[in-house]
Amino acid sequence: MMMSGFFRIGVWQNFFRAWRGGYSGNLEGEGFTLGGVYVIGAGRQGVLLEHREKEFGDKVSLPSVLEAAEKIKPQAS
Repeated sequence: MMMSGFFRIGVWQNFFRAWRGGYSGNLEGEGFTLGGVYVIGAGRQGVLLEHREKEFGDKVSLPSVLEAAEKIKPQAS
């Protein structure tokens, strides 16, 4: 995303949302890597939830993470 991230309105909206919420964070690191969240089930269940950031500050829905975590079945020993 590099410089184009600075010109996207969604990035600025996410920044101000985090700032109003009191998040301060740090300025360490290179700052150009987007993140993601995976919920992976036991054994052969595979990936139950995949969320990749499309722009800086794009958050995963907490209810969807909890719903996916509840689908994890214990692996038989």
